[in-house]
Amino acid sequence: PIDVVDRKAAVKDMTELRRAATANKHEDIFTSAASPGVVSFFFGNNFYPTREEYVFAIAEAMRFEYETIAAAGATVQIDCPDLAMGRHSAYAKLDRDEFRAAIRTNIEALNHAVRNIPAEQLRMHLCWGNYPGPHHHDISIADIIDIVWTAKPQTVLFEGANPRHTHEWRVLKELGVPKDKFICPGVIEPQSNYIEHPEVVADRLERWGEVVEPDRLLAGVDCGFSIHVGSTTIDPDVVFAKLKSLAQGSELAAKRLFK
Repeated sequence: PIDVVDRKAAVKDMTELRRAATANKHEDIFTSAASPGVVSFFFGNNFYPTREEYVFAIAEAMRFEYETIAAAGATVQIDCPDLAMGRHSAYAKLDRDEFRAAIRTNIEALNHAVRNIPAEQLRMHLCWGNYPGPHHHDISIADIIDIVWTAKPQTVLFEGANPRHTHEWRVLKELGVPKDKFICPGVIEPQSNYIEHPEVVADRLERWGEVVEPDRLLAGVDCGFSIHVGSTTIDPDVVFAKLKSLAQGSELAAKRLFK
């Protein structure tokens, strides 16, 4: 069976993160962890009779990491590129219905893994792949979002700033968002050196304010900047400037949306 070899590592990471946050007077923290589904397509199944059994075995093993993060009082962010990027990568040979069935299984496994964590302490990141490509094979959010909503995490993060997905606020406005869900669209791009103007950030958030009430709307980044660590693609100073603009734009949007 799949199991965690070193159970001390995650505990140590969270202990040190909590200590650092407390020392700097930050109460709210989060930590990312890979979804069972994305683990399954980066590490092939050579032992389990079915893919479903394999994904659920991964989920049970990953449960320790998720619960360790939660026990530290942190929000658990489950990164789920399998639900979107998977369509044009690991699951590219599947047709649309087969792909939907595959990600439904992945979400059932995820829900199994986080069964002991409150929904409000969970969020999930829907990702089409954080790489500088054309992305013209990205599946539409309209084709997957109904399945995504069945996941336990209360908050769903997704791409909303890059040229391929900026328009999808209209899609979710038409389809609707369940009343028990919060959304966190990306309003700055991690693949661009352009520093978004705070007004651009505010404009994007105001559009999303047409999709859900402002108290269910958070501001995010399309994906993580960590992919650039060790490279010269985007300078760290640019990253912090973009995040500063994100904060300033969020303040502008809040004043307008909550008036």
